[in-house]
Amino acid sequence: MIPRTSSNSNLSDLNPQPSGPLSGPSDTTWRRRRLLSIGGDQSGDNNSNADERAPFARYNSLPHNNSYGTLSPQIGGSPTRSTFRSIRRFPSIGIRIPGALTGPSSPQISPTASTFRRSYFTNQRPISAYDAPLLEPQGAAPDAVPDVRTNGIRVWYSSYSSVDWLHDAIKDSVRRFRLRKRGSLRGRLRNRVDRSVGWIIVTIVGFLSAVVAFMIVRSEQWLFGFKEGYCTTGWWKAERFCCPGFDDTLIVTPYFAANSQSEVCKHWRTWADVFAKGGNSELGVDLLTYLMYAGIALTWAIVSSLLTIHLTASNSFATRKDSGVLGPSFADEGEVKGPNTVQPPHKRRVMYYAAGSGIPEIKTILSGFVIHGYLGGRTLFTKAVGLALSVASGLSLGKEGPFVHIASCIGNIVSRFFVKYETNEGKRREILSAASAAGVAVAFGAPIGGVLFSLEEVSYFFPPKVMWRSFFCAMIAAITLRFLDPFGTGKLVLFQVTYDKDWHAQELLFFLVLGVFGGVYGAWFSKLNYRWSKNVRNKTWLKTHPVAEVILVTAITTMFAFINPYTKIGGTELVYKLFEECKPGNHSGLCILDPTTQAVPVINALLVALVVKGVLTVITFGIKVPAGIFIPTLGVGACAGRIMGILVQWMQAKSTPDSGYFTFCRGDLDCVVPGLYAMVGAAATLSGVTRTTVSLAVIMFELTDTLTYAVPVMLSVLVAKTVADALEPKGIYDLVIDLNQLPYLDCKHVYLWGDNTVSDVTDRDADTIRLDEDNTVKSLRDQLLSLVSVEEDGGFPILRQTEGGLRMLGYIGANELEHALSIVADEADAIVAFHTTSAYGHDAYGTSSISSLTEEEAANGRVIGSDPFDFSIYMDKAPLTVQDNSPLELVQEFFAKLGARYVVVTDSDGHYEGVIDKKGWLAFIRTLGEKH
Repeated sequence: MIPRTSSNSNLSDLNPQPSGPLSGPSDTTWRRRRLLSIGGDQSGDNNSNADERAPFARYNSLPHNNSYGTLSPQIGGSPTRSTFRSIRRFPSIGIRIPGALTGPSSPQISPTASTFRRSYFTNQRPISAYDAPLLEPQGAAPDAVPDVRTNGIRVWYSSYSSVDWLHDAIKDSVRRFRLRKRGSLRGRLRNRVDRSVGWIIVTIVGFLSAVVAFMIVRSEQWLFGFKEGYCTTGWWKAERFCCPGFDDTLIVTPYFAANSQSEVCKHWRTWADVFAKGGNSELGVDLLTYLMYAGIALTWAIVSSLLTIHLTASNSFATRKDSGVLGPSFADEGEVKGPNTVQPPHKRRVMYYAAGSGIPEIKTILSGFVIHGYLGGRTLFTKAVGLALSVASGLSLGKEGPFVHIASCIGNIVSRFFVKYETNEGKRREILSAASAAGVAVAFGAPIGGVLFSLEEVSYFFPPKVMWRSFFCAMIAAITLRFLDPFGTGKLVLFQVTYDKDWHAQELLFFLVLGVFGGVYGAWFSKLNYRWSKNVRNKTWLKTHPVAEVILVTAITTMFAFINPYTKIGGTELVYKLFEECKPGNHSGLCILDPTTQAVPVINALLVALVVKGVLTVITFGIKVPAGIFIPTLGVGACAGRIMGILVQWMQAKSTPDSGYFTFCRGDLDCVVPGLYAMVGAAATLSGVTRTTVSLAVIMFELTDTLTYAVPVMLSVLVAKTVADALEPKGIYDLVIDLNQLPYLDCKHVYLWGDNTVSDVTDRDADTIRLDEDNTVKSLRDQLLSLVSVEEDGGFPILRQTEGGLRMLGYIGANELEHALSIVADEADAIVAFHTTSAYGHDAYGTSSISSLTEEEAANGRVIGSDPFDFSIYMDKAPLTVQDNSPLELVQEFFAKLGARYVVVTDSDGHYEGVIDKKGWLAFIRTLGEKH
């Protein structure tokens, strides 16, 4: 054990240190206290003010920066380094450190083993071992494969850091090698079980995703109907299930037709029937109906917003895997005045995990970014409950997009019960890709489209094995949802329709026009929503009053809801009615008998609904409630398509049967299907907003149960994407990523490098560890504090001076150095060693990424890293290197295809020149103007 001084003896007795270099993460406050006390006066009382304040004053004098983003324009002050690593002024995101040390009056005690077990189910999620080393029995020969060299131990991934894909791939190869080499019956059985774990997980994820989707849909239906009344045969019944054989066709009857809801369902009692007196005027009844509708809608929206804000704020999540040296308060952008300025406490910007659709964040996570808590149980609960409430409030948003986030939460939670995926971030993202497919499958009843959506829009790494499992997961989700029957119609989704008439070649012109409309709308919607969020939501009083924004938007929405029936009904029901085919005998509402006399009123009503829905969606998407963009966009596109279909019917009615453009109808007034136009318009508009193509077309095929309309849908989707890309190169999800400055490296874009070279992005001033100098515990601590003040996801190149220059010997990450220093913090002046002679193979620790070995476990196996001052096991002794005369495209491939966290730059003689980390690379490519 490491000797302890008297000043820490009492604390040490209650809170034992980690058992060694391979121990799991200790409490963040304990690590912070240990690191910041290095070099202080360790004699006397443990509560000495001088002892406590000195290290904090040293640390707080640094310009801090903590974020989850990439590059944003630098504001105020000048960083200590003039490189891409140092100029990144990310928007700060709060990370709560439980009981964060604020002064000598608040001493922190790290939990003992028993208290940690008690807190397992309380305030922190359980801490598991990331790819814990496989111990060999004492005396056994260690495994070693000379052809496979490891790249050091990884302790944990902190929030807002990048995944080391190469390291995770190596350690999974080691794990599989250990399993495959066992020739015994038990070994073969374990091998088969290991191969089946992935299929077991995706089965559970698909099943649970469908169950959660069923509960959300049923809850949303009841909550939405409760704004207007309740069912007398059972208060828990939604309006759809109140009356057997209930047909809601008349709900969407235009204002020029007189039909009352009570004529349709006798068991449904409105609030006007409950509270209105017999002598009340019609105006009084209407006012009462509106007040009840608006009051309940505001209640649902406010509750959803409060749940989102208070349960999923980023500063309410904390794990032991967060950095212990990142303090609870930092200077915000523009407040950094200099390296010696003491920064006052400042309220940090907060990210709300359950807000929005979650797809941009899921894309970022699947690209190799860690956000602790974003896919956790608390976020899952809040997203599910808040989504049902926000959609039921009548806001112009949908629940289909957030299903991807919900399914990903389920995939993350389930995978953590299996060590194979819990201890490997790279492997876990395979499950998340499959879960994303299941989310789309339950949203649209389209399992094949879900797989393609995960491949086209969400996933970053999608090998064939992941595709098969994604397909299986989506199939399980679709089958389960079919058995649960959330709408009581036997269909997976409400707007699943079938058409019994074919389309005609002459109609391609109209489909082309709908494609152009979808592209124009998608581009301008993306632009307007981005500008609204950037210039209004983030630069006015709305930024600090998110609940007030929700109340304001909900109030405006309820005001416009009573313009006509199409603005009042829910988004899913509206899409369903617009998609519906007009069959013989069904000529009410959207189905008209005489286009020449009835077309204009219907078109006017739909046009008003289109404008209202479009404008409301612009200001609604981005408020602090769970909200999707699919259904509102489909609704706008379906309105436009239905208008086009009715206009075509009107033109056909005006033309003679045997002449003109409509000779293909041969006098049949029902040969034009307005519902088909609505579906084509919806597909085009959604493609213009999200820029999805293949997956969207397949989703539409699955919604119609036929490939008959493949050509119209494909044509409109392709035209919409082409037009939208010409007007605005980025879709809504990419713009949200830019707005939130998420570190997403898009591997699909081709960048134009111009005359830029590797030297332009190389950080030549990066702090390094020199082996030709004495590296003490205190000096390394000071270097660590200096690093995290400008880069929380970095590390240190380890160099040695030679005759020709500096030679690169290895690399150690900030988390690994923090963990190692916290173990030896009592010996501030002790020399730390880095050895480069040993080459790691498939041994017991070379591929670890967090170990939770206890002293007892270490005693039963091989003791690894017996010298706590030898940090060699944390070194990456084979980092990716690139010469300074290499093309930038090679560096892009390293980060995008190999998933590197950092690349070391050398000259042509192999001497060290600098380092490029992933966030520095992201900051660089954001400065490139033109790309195609």
